Amino acid sequence: MNPLAGPAGPGKFSTRTDNLQMGSIAYGEGVETAAIKSGAPLARTPDVRPEPVTELFAPTQRPNEPITSGIDLGAGPGSESLMMTQSTEKLSDTLAKLLPFDTTGEITILYQQAASRGL
Repeated sequence: MNPLAGPAGPGKFSTRTDNLQMGSIAYGEGVETAAIKSGAPLARTPDVRPEPVTELFAPTQRPNEPITSGIDLGAGPGSESLMMTQSTEKLSDTLAKLLPFDTTGEITILYQQAASRGL
């Protein structure tokens, strides 16, 4: 251990105490590493910068879209534009399908509660 290097700290403050350089020529890996790198193009990291946040009182980014778009009220497309399917099946019907697989009795309790409430 190199006494001048000091102790290794956590995270970005960590330091190597053995002075080992990965892929270093000191261990005879420099030529091999260069040959491997030249064999195929290295992968590139995609651009992961977040989009800028629109401030609360900033001008609209969609001036031609009604404010009521996406809800079933007023101008613009309704909730069908969100492509979320509405279930017409009752909760008790869904739980009834699970009853044959209920090994703990918990689904039976939930089924009885849902059925008693008409859900």
